[in-house]
Amino acid sequence: MFKRFSTSYMVFLYIMDLTLTECALYAGSLLRYHLPYGDRVPWEMARVPLPVYGVVAVIWTLIFMVLSLYNPNRVFRAVDEFQLVILATTLSAFTLAGVLYLTYRDIPRYLFVYFSLMDVTLLLGYRALLRAFFRLRRSRHQGMTRVLIIGADSLGREVAQALEGYRYMGLETVGFIAEDSQQQGAMIEGLPVLGTLDQACDVVQEHNIEEVVIALQHYDRNRLANLVAELQKYPVRVKVVPDFFDLAFPRARVGVFAGIPMIGLREPAIDGFQRFVKRLFDLVVTTLVLLLIWPLMLLIAVLIKLDSPGPIIFKQLRAGENGKLFWMYKFRSMVADAEERRDEVLRLTEDGKIIHKVKDDPRVTRVGRWLRRWSLDELPQLFNVLKGEMSLVGPRPELPWLVDLYEPWQRKRFAVPPGMTSWWVIRGRSDRPMHLHTEDDLYYIQNYSLLLDLQILWKTIGAVLK
Repeated sequence: MFKRFSTSYMVFLYIMDLTLTECALYAGSLLRYHLPYGDRVPWEMARVPLPVYGVVAVIWTLIFMVLSLYNPNRVFRAVDEFQLVILATTLSAFTLAGVLYLTYRDIPRYLFVYFSLMDVTLLLGYRALLRAFFRLRRSRHQGMTRVLIIGADSLGREVAQALEGYRYMGLETVGFIAEDSQQQGAMIEGLPVLGTLDQACDVVQEHNIEEVVIALQHYDRNRLANLVAELQKYPVRVKVVPDFFDLAFPRARVGVFAGIPMIGLREPAIDGFQRFVKRLFDLVVTTLVLLLIWPLMLLIAVLIKLDSPGPIIFKQLRAGENGKLFWMYKFRSMVADAEERRDEVLRLTEDGKIIHKVKDDPRVTRVGRWLRRWSLDELPQLFNVLKGEMSLVGPRPELPWLVDLYEPWQRKRFAVPPGMTSWWVIRGRSDRPMHLHTEDDLYYIQNYSLLLDLQILWKTIGAVLK
């Protein structure tokens, strides 16, 4: 059996996609003929002409190839693969509808609907079964790609941690090769040090290594070149992790420009189709919510004006995607001179971190305390979402003066647009300052999907009600 994400596996997926799509088209004919929906039609009308099968094969092949459905880099995660399958089949179906309108206009519409629904169901279903099959094989340690990490210092350990999170791809880290001979036999990240650099080739042979990842922080270029040359004598794939790995932001992009390999360190973490869907979802949901709650927002505005002097809307500079500053809107929940009285409530943690959100803040008004309890003070941020400065879900936008106190690794949270709600809110951490939960934001960025956004929005409603 070929390994998952190999070229043979991708060819197998293509053949299965095409075969099941043609089967779905024939099944659509049978369903149209036998099911009692619509006017009764004879088999001659329900039967799809043979040229249409050829047209379907061409359309599905072209669109699936253009969308890179058989590119292993695009279908690592189930959510990415399933989203891509749904998009590809939808575009293919619309394209087929246009072609049929210009050619075979007599094909029944119910047949087209049956075919489209069955096609997407079959393509998603067999992929889900394949993933379950490979998961079963992994549990038995079958069909795993054996990986050796050359480098046992901090960079090598970081690579080992990253690879552990990708066992679902069939990667099994066997151990390390260390520069320091005194590390031989030691256990690092639960993996053994199998030898030194001079023994790398012997270890590759002895342990049936298929992938070698070179993660050396301080190396001699000539020695590295010689090592790679020696490894080329064996049937292994070799990858090199640059020693500026720590600089890379989540989902850093590797590409070639003018023949020169480059790594993008500040590329958008969400782009392409996912960014389009996220933005479209934000616009549709935000517009519908505003149409429903505008009377409530009007009532809140009146209550704020009657409760205390000052503006209804409170504007504050916040740091958004890539650290870009924007004005964030909220219903005013504090007295008008709250910013000038900020020093009254500043607190420090034991390690000197600033806590700017405290309980029983004396600057909060009566109406403001009620608004904060139900998170209604944040409703005007819906207009930030419409403007594209924020999203419904994402890391919370930070205060600029707190951003200046960030450690370098914390700035990775600016890789995506900020949101009205976030992963850390549903984990019960909304009472913690934003700059003390960056690890939650990084988890969201690394694992982003539309499904995760929906889960966060749903759980946010429960968190607010509690």
